[in-house]
Amino acid sequence: MGNIVVPVNEPLIGDEEKKLVNECLETGWISSAGCFIEEFEKAFSSYCECEHGVSTTNGTTAIHLALKSLDVGPGDEVLVPSFTMAGSVYPIVQCGAVPVFVDSELETCNMSFEDLLSKITRKTKAIIAVHLYGHPVEMDPIMKMAKERGIWVVEDAAEAHGALYKDRKAGSIGDVGCFSFYANKIVTTGEGGMLVSNNSEVVQKARQLKDLAHGEKRFTHVLPEAYNYRMTNIQAAIGIGQLRRIEQTISRKIANALLYNEMLKDIPDLVTPVCKPWVRNVYWMYGLRIKETSRFSKEYLMSELASVGIGTRSFFYPQDKQPAFSRFGKQDCPNAEHLGTYGFYLPSGQTLTESQISYVSESLHKIME
Repeated sequence: MGNIVVPVNEPLIGDEEKKLVNECLETGWISSAGCFIEEFEKAFSSYCECEHGVSTTNGTTAIHLALKSLDVGPGDEVLVPSFTMAGSVYPIVQCGAVPVFVDSELETCNMSFEDLLSKITRKTKAIIAVHLYGHPVEMDPIMKMAKERGIWVVEDAAEAHGALYKDRKAGSIGDVGCFSFYANKIVTTGEGGMLVSNNSEVVQKARQLKDLAHGEKRFTHVLPEAYNYRMTNIQAAIGIGQLRRIEQTISRKIANALLYNEMLKDIPDLVTPVCKPWVRNVYWMYGLRIKETSRFSKEYLMSELASVGIGTRSFFYPQDKQPAFSRFGKQDCPNAEHLGTYGFYLPSGQTLTESQISYVSESLHKIME
């Protein structure tokens, strides 16, 4: 079977989204003006338990707006996990600041608080806490330390829509939360993102920066630097439809993960994802690690699964090892390297069925027997 029959992730677009998009098309409100933008911003920020939401073009630009609105700039350092995607790091560089890479915990894949503490300096302006694969970072010690030292905390919740940390929504705990609505996310708008916050000054600046810093008089612009990061009304319409069933989506994600856990628990070479008692893990992706002692490599398993029509993806390649960021010097993040070497994820999309999960699990058993 050469063709992929179980995709790694597939969006689910329902009738509600189609109806709202058709309304945009029929009324002509297809660009960045239109009623759905404000409605989506209010609905999503409210869901995240925040007062304000600022829609944008994607999760990376949401982080960029957050950092710029917090006045991060040249001479500043921003702590960010090495085990994340480049979209968490490029905004730091775009601000002229220096990314300082923090190692991870192996168990949750999230940033290590101990390593974070060891890398704080007088130049540290902000921390980007990335909630990896749907499991929230342990935020209390980070927030306590950051408040004591006057450091901003930005949550990269691109993979954690609806995840809970001690009954608080991911994205609502730090000074600013940032989300992605890419096609594989729990809430998708195709492309798109949003910044949420309870800090009205930060939100006001982010709104100005994202829309070319327009002044009161038409075609006047009041800042020397600003961006065109506007979401379209069509994207917002899709987002509204997606958001209306987010809890149903999350319940399905959790049920699928628990089914995988049950079906894979007897394979000794695999480390399945955890769920700490103080979180709701929304299992954006179902990530596995191969034990170092295994005779199977990650690459072998991924190749064998592909041969029977099962899509997979490798874990992130550590950012401290990326050629793009080599000028910032070598940094010691051995756990991030371990995760990148041994980790991959199985099909995890919203369209995944129980029979497909059974097929994936049975295939892994056969390959590893």
